[in-house]
Amino acid sequence: MIPFDAVLSDLDGVLRHFDHAAQADIEARYGLPLMKTALDPELIMPPTLGLVTEEQWLESVAVALGGDERARQAVAEFAEVRFWVDEEVRALLARAQQHVPVVIVTNAMDTLERHLDLLGLTYFADDVVSSARVGVAKPDRRIYELAAERAGAAPERCLFVDDRAANVEAARELGMTGVHYRTYEDLAAVLG
Repeated sequence: MIPFDAVLSDLDGVLRHFDHAAQADIEARYGLPLMKTALDPELIMPPTLGLVTEEQWLESVAVALGGDERARQAVAEFAEVRFWVDEEVRALLARAQQHVPVVIVTNAMDTLERHLDLLGLTYFADDVVSSARVGVAKPDRRIYELAAERAGAAPERCLFVDDRAANVEAARELGMTGVHYRTYEDLAAVLG
């Protein structure tokens, strides 16, 4: 039996992975700091909070990189980098889901639903709490409280898994059991 009433899981870096070698290749070919620019808090937070679309964010990244055709082409390639589901993690979460609700809690953009569909995850989780839809992002305590509420579980009865230590720490501050995900074994040790 699982000693929790719900499992709250991050999407990116846990269940979904991007081709980081391809991202690095694009950066090298164009000689542009794509990752650093794309993840700059001033640029990434508006779409993460649902204030602008992913398309508008990509344009802001291109502008920050110089705004010329070369920058736009680099950003367009960057936006098309392949991503996939970690099938081992999916299977582990599916086994947990036989006993408790599994809720995806993700800092995402307005394209999340399309991405979940491409990944075959549209109907996988019992619920999805997307920062772009609820207007609050991890590590803000409100997104964790909302996820626990949607799972029908008290925070202290939730397992929270994320690849970012700061997000795990914020969940622990609410009384959740937190798993800092780096490899499949990190999660399997708790749910296996």
